Amino acid sequence: MPRTLHTASLTCPCGAADYEQCCQPFHQGQAAPTPEKLMRSRYSAYVLGLEDYLLASWHSSTRPETLDLNEDPKPKWLGLTVNHAESDGDQGFVAFVARYKVGGRAYRMSEHSRFRFEDGRWFYVDGVVADNA
Repeated sequence: MPRTLHTASLTCPCGAADYEQCCQPFHQGQAAPTPEKLMRSRYSAYVLGLEDYLLASWHSSTRPETLDLNEDPKPKWLGLTVNHAESDGDQGFVAFVARYKVGGRAYRMSEHSRFRFEDGRWFYVDGVVADNA
């Protein structure tokens, strides 16, 4: 069950719009209509610490049992840039860069993610990740 957030004019962590009009509906159970919107909502879920949502939106074939979003040191997420998004039938791909800091040091994580459409919903499958300091 997603935790309740006070969202009065909160800018969405994914940077696309107001949170209430952007990622919040997906965090509350609405199906994301595209792989890009699912990826953006997952980034926002990392920022907001919504572990249940992250696990629920992860494809069952690759989903971990748990995530430890409270593990120290916690990253401070700084921003997201989507470089490319596409879908073809039940397969989707999104290339993005997420910026974050850990212990005062800045990082850029580049990922090319795979998504699968199944049972009326998009799911994150996996991704090729490159961390760049």
